[in-house]
Amino acid sequence: MLLSTVILPIYRWTEGRKVWRRAEDLGFHAAYTYDHLSWRSFREHTWFGAVPTLTAAAAVTERLRLGTMVTSPNFRHPVTLAKDLAAVDDISSGRLIAGIGAGGTGFDATALGQQPWSARERADRFAEFVPLLDRLLSEPAVTVRGTHYTAEDVRMIPGGRQRPRVPLYIAAGGPRGMRLAARHGEGWISYGDTRDPGGIAVEDCPKVIADQLARLSDVCAAEGRKPEELAKVLLQGSTRERPLDSLDAFVDYAGRYRELGITELVIHWPVPDSVFAADRAVFERIAVEGLRQLD
Repeated sequence: MLLSTVILPIYRWTEGRKVWRRAEDLGFHAAYTYDHLSWRSFREHTWFGAVPTLTAAAAVTERLRLGTMVTSPNFRHPVTLAKDLAAVDDISSGRLIAGIGAGGTGFDATALGQQPWSARERADRFAEFVPLLDRLLSEPAVTVRGTHYTAEDVRMIPGGRQRPRVPLYIAAGGPRGMRLAARHGEGWISYGDTRDPGGIAVEDCPKVIADQLARLSDVCAAEGRKPEELAKVLLQGSTRERPLDSLDAFVDYAGRYRELGITELVIHWPVPDSVFAADRAVFERIAVEGLRQLD
């Protein structure tokens, strides 16, 4: 099992560079950031763009993998996103992971002036978005004319550093999204029950993930894909579980999900006076010692 973190894009870079460097020093596998225009309780507070943040982070780190957790069609187009991802992958010498989701109904959904899409329309758009992004990141020239997205003789030269392309980690709770993960993904992401992760009793949270993993395995089999080929990523922070309260709490949490088949845990970098508040000393001890205690 791997341990990674999410660093929100809330820091002026004089401070942010220290946070990203510290994440590398602590030994995290990867550090992701949210790709939103703003986010929930941080709506009236500092919030920078994900791509410039990852670009800057690439310049001040050497080993840490970097990624979006997650980017979505809400305000992204596959053509411009692919160009940005290829550039960050080059700047980071091939350390980028592209976490992608269908998007939700929050601030991003209407920021460009559109009406919020229905769940079906989000799924329809995502079903075009992912294959097109896959091709753009894999091929030097792409022409696709879809219902929602078009690429007209788009050139992707030289592309990213990684081959055949930047890995795609796809957030999905339903069958259509899981099929996209099986067809196009190197990883699958969950944050719990997509309908109401915070409404599930703590003791029932592992069953939600177990059920999702079972469905993912079935989808992979139907698509001719081995489930073990996909990284299985659990993003902490949306459920009632409290794994960052102590080292022992984290070890119990990590062991439970490792047994179910999760291969990477992602925990939020502490943000005081927020939903992601946590004791910094405990968090750093978890980063250094947490997974070792599972062996």
